[in-house]
Amino acid sequence: MIKINIENTKTPTIVKFVASEILTDNSFEYNNIEEVDNSTLIQQLFHLPFVKKVFVTANFIAIERFNIVEWQDVQEELKAIIENYLIKNGTLFNEKGEIKAMPVQIYAESTPNPSVMKFVTNKLLTTQNIEILSVEQAKGVPLASALFNFSYIKEIFISENYISITRTEDTDWFLITNEVRSFLKDYLEKGKSVVDENYTPVICETKPIEAVSLENLDDISKEIVAILDEYIKPAVTSDGGNIMFQSYDATSKIVNVVLQGACSGCPSSTITLKNGIEATLKQLLPNKIEEVVALNG
Repeated sequence: MIKINIENTKTPTIVKFVASEILTDNSFEYNNIEEVDNSTLIQQLFHLPFVKKVFVTANFIAIERFNIVEWQDVQEELKAIIENYLIKNGTLFNEKGEIKAMPVQIYAESTPNPSVMKFVTNKLLTTQNIEILSVEQAKGVPLASALFNFSYIKEIFISENYISITRTEDTDWFLITNEVRSFLKDYLEKGKSVVDENYTPVICETKPIEAVSLENLDDISKEIVAILDEYIKPAVTSDGGNIMFQSYDATSKIVNVVLQGACSGCPSSTITLKNGIEATLKQLLPNKIEEVVALNG
């Protein structure tokens, strides 16, 4: 049975209604009811006076409201409407009617790591953090397998709506950025799979990449995770990387973290680790943190 969870976003007027199942392989944006020709549910949503815009991709529906209401007054009712519709109909979209997908947009962003370029798209690629360090690890990630056909691609990191790509040392991003961007745009516009059911994360003894379960953590560790998520991760993500908490030793006061994507092996990662992550944790958790160590940084 499909379940819906409510998630807030950084934009106060937008809330995400996240389904327990994938709703679509494409992305759709609706600015008014006239643009809706493929979903009775979304048409119904626009009949509500506070609904301004609806965006659908992967497993969630994001709704932007007008300022005539607050989300806490209407979000539970809206959740029930969406959940009941999906349970009854089994799908968000009508069987008939043209489905107009948003054109895929790709733009490149440089990162603090000169070997890594971040390619951002308007399409949700995955809900996981996927790090592929070689072609042998690309099983179950068709997009990565296709990218490794380019001889200058060394490593790949995929998260949410972006791909961070590490190049080999014998080339320059100035020469290859447009080629990679064009390839990604064509690949995604053809609806090809990013990740399939054959993907399993690679786990190494010296480089664990599994997220730690919060249930078994002590109180200090939970505070560290909260600080990383609120203060550190947004900046790391904007640079094309990811950070994950791994462990905290109360005796030595050492925090172990994993850096992925552009942040792994970045020349400035040591500075980021000491002056950014470590300094922030020491400030917010006085006398609790002695050192932060990157297990794969």
